[in-house]
Amino acid sequence: MVIDKLIAQIKAKQNPCIVGIDPEWSKIPECYQSEGLSSPNAILQWARDVIDAVADIVPAIKPQMGFFEVFGAEGVRVHQEVVRYAHNKGLLVVDDSKRNDIGNTARAYAYAHLAKAGPINADFLTVSPFLGTDSIQPFVDVALRDGKGLFVLVKTSNPSSVEISEATNIHGERIRDWLANYVHTAGRHCTGQAGYASIGAVVGATFPQEAKQLREIMKNNFFLVPGFGAQGGSAKDIVDCFNDDGLGAIVSSSRGVLYHHLELTAYDGSREMYRQIVKKQAQEMQTSVYDALRLSCSRLSY
Repeated sequence: MVIDKLIAQIKAKQNPCIVGIDPEWSKIPECYQSEGLSSPNAILQWARDVIDAVADIVPAIKPQMGFFEVFGAEGVRVHQEVVRYAHNKGLLVVDDSKRNDIGNTARAYAYAHLAKAGPINADFLTVSPFLGTDSIQPFVDVALRDGKGLFVLVKTSNPSSVEISEATNIHGERIRDWLANYVHTAGRHCTGQAGYASIGAVVGATFPQEAKQLREIMKNNFFLVPGFGAQGGSAKDIVDCFNDDGLGAIVSSSRGVLYHHLELTAYDGSREMYRQIVKKQAQEMQTSVYDALRLSCSRLSY
């Protein structure tokens, strides 16, 4: 089961942190833009360098589809190539596309992103729940059939998420709590050998108190935790996303790893030095989070 593969990677690398692959053209080093390649192929070269830099450090990467779609059909092709390249490097892939719709359209999205026979074949997919549970079911069906995983948006890291997540439904229950109970129930059908479900939740690092409350509801579900680093979430903020065994969450950083070179006057503009900077940032993230877990988790399992 895919969640057991993720846990095995976390334990082997002593690292619950993953790196987002968010190709913002204006921030990518000039050395990739000036090699005579088309923009999509330059992005592919850049993404491969990032993956090479972090493959021995992180258990997974998280490509964000929107940053590839801006390059049109060729960008979508590059997204698929990035997924394949990461798999060849032994990494799991969280496809951060936040898909959803109803009926046949939801089934089409689920096939395209998650199915083993589909064009992308990611390991996990982020899914929006705001069309109702019948819109999520096609993704659950494909995940169960093909041994894949989902992260359902429950409490995102952006400030205005409170407009929806803290609102109440007709029963007086907060939306985030209702969604957390849904994720917990859905995950019972895909629990791995380690006791965790392949269906989890997106819970932002920028709301640590809410994350602590949500962990009480989703005890056996993994959290995908965005908002670390550039968005303001610290290692101290994310510890309540984890269980006492140090499992139950993966922490994602994109800008803090990918674009730290923009803050360094010593950067010489080369691909080699860029890879070194990316690797160093990924290592520092791992150290920061792991040290925080060592202090807070009395039963740390890795």
